[in-house]
Amino acid sequence: MASRTFKAACVQATPAIFDLERSLEKVIRLTGEIAQSGCKLIVFPESFIPGYPAGLGFGTVIGSRTQAGREQFQEYWQNSVAVPSEHTNRLGECAREHAVFLAVGVTERDRVSKTLYCTLLYFGPDGQLLGKHRKIKPTAAERLLWGEGDGSTLCTFDTEIGKLGGLICWENYMPLARMAMYSRGVEIYLAPTADSRDSWLATMRHIALEGRCYVIACNQYFRKSDFPEHLQSELAADRPEVLSTGGSVIVGPLGEVLAGPLSGEEGVLMADIDLDAVVRSRMDFDVTGHYARDDIFEFSVRGQPEIKKP
Repeated sequence: MASRTFKAACVQATPAIFDLERSLEKVIRLTGEIAQSGCKLIVFPESFIPGYPAGLGFGTVIGSRTQAGREQFQEYWQNSVAVPSEHTNRLGECAREHAVFLAVGVTERDRVSKTLYCTLLYFGPDGQLLGKHRKIKPTAAERLLWGEGDGSTLCTFDTEIGKLGGLICWENYMPLARMAMYSRGVEIYLAPTADSRDSWLATMRHIALEGRCYVIACNQYFRKSDFPEHLQSELAADRPEVLSTGGSVIVGPLGEVLAGPLSGEEGVLMADIDLDAVVRSRMDFDVTGHYARDDIFEFSVRGQPEIKKP
């Protein structure tokens, strides 16, 4: 029988904030380095390209916006990723060169409108863009920057290394969004985030137990000093120097922590993913199988696509 075990990597790194090219180059460089260890799946954090803008207000309070804030938004927009584009082509070529599945969190700029989205891109080892997920509900002040995705990007992908899917940051607190992933049989659940609080670990372990799936939760590590110099004075004065401590973790389908959590530094977590462990874990609990009560409950998602194959 062919092996159903492979190695996955969760990358906790510092992006070049507000710099599309340098952030992209870092993804490409790190992917090449990590692939040498034999990893078949490599995951990068939420909005790693061009960085999560923690601490910035973009000149906005309720009822007013400043010209300086609009210019900051324009700068962020100019450094965001169109899909598809030469930048996604380069990510795909990187995945192809190293024969890996690559998942990268980006801020996506819509090719038609000027709206930005918080998006997770999936690439196959043939270099093809398998698809994307747009965050369906930005949290709090994120709504200033990012539009809302819809059901059409609540995707899973049936691949040679298992069924990939996931949600971004606080979408993972949305029970029905999680159920949308479970209903498509997700086995490897990606959870790129910007939440570095200790409580995040409990949520990731709960999802692993609830979905009986592997969870790869990936965050950035960055400080105020990592922002471009002209933006450092715009960061909220009451925020600490370290704006995101990380907390990345890989969890197994019975809730066991396999790697991490990693905090206070850049680094890469690796763990073996055993698809047979997913089967074993569902002997006593299967949220969409023998533990479901379809005679009582009904569940549907408007516009959710069918499972895609590479």
